[in-house]
Amino acid sequence: MNMRQLEVLRTLLATGSTIAAAKAMNLSQSGVSRLLQQLERELSITLFSRDKGRLIATPEAIALGRDAENVLLAVERMSGHAEDLRSGASGPEIVRIGLPSSMWENFAPAMLVDYIRDFPGVRIETFFETTTAINKLVGERVIDLGFLRMEGETGPGIEIDKVASGKSVCVVPKEHPLAKLEQISAKDLRNVPLILIGRQRPNRMALDQQFAKAGVKQLVKIETHTNSSACAYVAQGLGVSIISSFYANLYHHLPIVQRPFVPQSTQDFGLARAAGFPLSIAARALSHALQRQIELSQNVE
Repeated sequence: MNMRQLEVLRTLLATGSTIAAAKAMNLSQSGVSRLLQQLERELSITLFSRDKGRLIATPEAIALGRDAENVLLAVERMSGHAEDLRSGASGPEIVRIGLPSSMWENFAPAMLVDYIRDFPGVRIETFFETTTAINKLVGERVIDLGFLRMEGETGPGIEIDKVASGKSVCVVPKEHPLAKLEQISAKDLRNVPLILIGRQRPNRMALDQQFAKAGVKQLVKIETHTNSSACAYVAQGLGVSIISSFYANLYHHLPIVQRPFVPQSTQDFGLARAAGFPLSIAARALSHALQRQIELSQNVE
């Protein structure tokens, strides 16, 4: 028994003749008759009696016709739902993504503009957290996706794909004397107020070692914990900061400039998800939207 046979039964019950059914289904009359015979043979039931070229539905045909209608409606609903999932008209009730706190102001809204237009039936929940917290949320399947800095070990239940990278840069006010330099080293920052991030984190510890190796005592003016706040403080002339060019590029609209901080180090960023659990169409589309926005945000002249 197949869908085409059920469609023939439904159409014959509605039209009462093989000619009309053939026209409605875009089949030949012999094709309709053949499908009906196959169905009757498989069910071992006579569905229509023939009387002078007319088809007369048996009580069994009428009873089974209701079942055929329910099956076909369910298949049509499933096909429609699948199309809605593909097109974004509907989807999982919610897709959750974790992002670093420094991406809330400009990056996340820009990422979601086109996504929400293409997936109007999906609700998005954004979590702005540290790399450690995002790792934990992905591993526990609290969120579907997590963008994070690739540093240290990730949990065994996490898969991560590199999607971006950056170089260490010194961010300075646009009119600052240091802006005239082509590159900046620790020695150039002697007695310069610093705005530093991530105390006790691996990248901050490596930076502290760079200053110590250069024999320069840091003049730390502000300790902060987000790249966005560091850039905002620099824009107000409160000091200079050393961050990844990836984040500095998100704040090029501020009156700040970035110069390579030497010796330069590289920072890799990845998109994490729970291992062994396929993403939904909506979640995959959100990951693509994030990667498109990364390309746009990093394409800074």
